Amino acid sequence: MTLQRIELAQFRSWPRLDLDLDARPLAIFGPNGSGKTNILEAASMLAPGRGFRAAPAPEQARKGVEAGWRIRAGLQDHLIETQAAPAQSRVVVIDDKSVPQTALARLLRVIWLVPAMDRLWTEAPEGRRRYLDRVTLSLMPDHADLALTYEKAMRERNRLLRDQVSDPGWYRALEARMAEAGAALTRNRLTALERIDAAQEGGRDFPAARLTLLPGEGHADDTDPASIADRMAAMRARDMAAGRSLTGPHRADLGAHWGPEDMPAALSSTGEQKALLLSLILANARALSDQPVLLLLDEVAAHLDADRRAALYDRIAAMPAQSLLTGTGPELFEAFGTRARALSVTRDGSRSQAAWTD
Repeated sequence: MTLQRIELAQFRSWPRLDLDLDARPLAIFGPNGSGKTNILEAASMLAPGRGFRAAPAPEQARKGVEAGWRIRAGLQDHLIETQAAPAQSRVVVIDDKSVPQTALARLLRVIWLVPAMDRLWTEAPEGRRRYLDRVTLSLMPDHADLALTYEKAMRERNRLLRDQVSDPGWYRALEARMAEAGAALTRNRLTALERIDAAQEGGRDFPAARLTLLPGEGHADDTDPASIADRMAAMRARDMAAGRSLTGPHRADLGAHWGPEDMPAALSSTGEQKALLLSLILANARALSDQPVLLLLDEVAAHLDADRRAALYDRIAAMPAQSLLTGTGPELFEAFGTRARALSVTRDGSRSQAAWTD
């Protein structure tokens, strides 16, 4: 069991919510706008970053930017608290000790699927790259620190490029930092794809996918620091004209094909794309069977027929991961039977309320 208790205070539509959890999946249902997704968003804040809506901390407060919010979570061996004071960035405390957000990745692997990800295979590469990095972070917690190192050095290099600084001495140290961190990022991504591939089960309902790292013009599959640094040096004039760095792992894309015809995910039907994404989410959790995993599935029944929903719930119930799911009505979760708990959510004005139904 991963998460034993979660408490919200002034978070989104919840003035307060205290939930004691057990190992069973938790099905949260209620009408649109009732606040059920806000519970999952709070749970996603137990990972580094801004949670699955990527909202700035002040916007997550129930009363707006002039208020603060707090989330407490009891794990089996640790107590996590994360909060944001009015108009401030969020802070993280683990077992009464202030820590950087990246420390969360070493305690709990949080994996999510939200409706916006239904467009993953047809949107711009940035969304697929973020997804790939979340998968990689769940498997290798050091990925967050590498990403921060790379992005900080790239921001400084981009500033030099925009300021039209031509002295190579200003660039060498930054490019060396970017090259070392970038090579490690790419190695992590490739390893993550291998582990996800090995963890896929496939089948008629949730087909296995063939995932590839697409380098594009940025040579984003290069794992040699010296090669990356040389390319950045050679690209300075072109990068200066563009005002940004045009080569490196920040230009990577994720490719996905499935089935005997090697169908590109982007050309599949909406239902097939959702099933393919679910297959990868489940494989991600399966690849972490030796780690505490929290699986967050928002409006998961969308685009799934009754048979595929039942097949999904069978797989979720059989996994060691702890799962929180949302949907608009209890009928969407009937196939779980007694294997899941149910929480009904309603809203009265700006306040959400919850009641157990099992």
